[in-house]
Amino acid sequence: MKLDVLVFAAHPDDSELSCGGTILSLIAQGKKVGVVDFTRGEMGTRGTPEIRDAEAAAAAEILGLTVRDNLGFQDVFFSHDDEHAIEVVKKIRQYQPDIILANAIEDRHPDHGKAASLVKRAFFLAGLKKLETELDGEPQENWYPKNLYHYIQTEYMKPDFVVDVSEHWEKRMEAVKAFKSQFFDPNGEASNTLISTPEFMELLEARGKEMGMSIRVKYGEGFVCDRMLGVSDLSSLL
Repeated sequence: MKLDVLVFAAHPDDSELSCGGTILSLIAQGKKVGVVDFTRGEMGTRGTPEIRDAEAAAAAEILGLTVRDNLGFQDVFFSHDDEHAIEVVKKIRQYQPDIILANAIEDRHPDHGKAASLVKRAFFLAGLKKLETELDGEPQENWYPKNLYHYIQTEYMKPDFVVDVSEHWEKRMEAVKAFKSQFFDPNGEASNTLISTPEFMELLEARGKEMGMSIRVKYGEGFVCDRMLGVSDLSSLL
């Protein structure tokens, strides 16, 4: 199955919280988009892996993903080593994306930066012909994705570009709220995690508006890249 865009996320909900609007925008353009979560978020304070699985499936349906996958890495304790990198390579070769989106290069949660580094390494390794991998007992062909971009998460980073997601903001937030075990519920369990505070949804709204204002639209999502961006058509820029 070939995808146009493959999104990697350390935890279920990372992609919805950071680039859900961009995913919706791409799908509205007819692109095939998939998400591969690294872990089941089993070390999270709230919820259970089973709850997170169900929430991820619900969010995938809202977004209209072509596929949602999970590598089953150990939450918090997965490593930036050869074994984990090869598993990411297998997913890149399986889905053959032209564009890859990945976690923030550095962030409050150490898994985010670690996941970003793993994807960056796998982005290169996936193109090596002499690196042999198999899927379901069949050899995989090497694959060269065209671009890798990192979405911005909790900590503010100055974006290299911002995507206008104004048209998709409400549905984006619907996908975010599919992960209801993670957010504030006045009748639910109490916890002091950042995202379970009553103010967190207001923070998401403010970040979306901040990014949108930077390109003079209502809502935006920012991305960072580690190489120079190029354009072939100046008229496509906002």
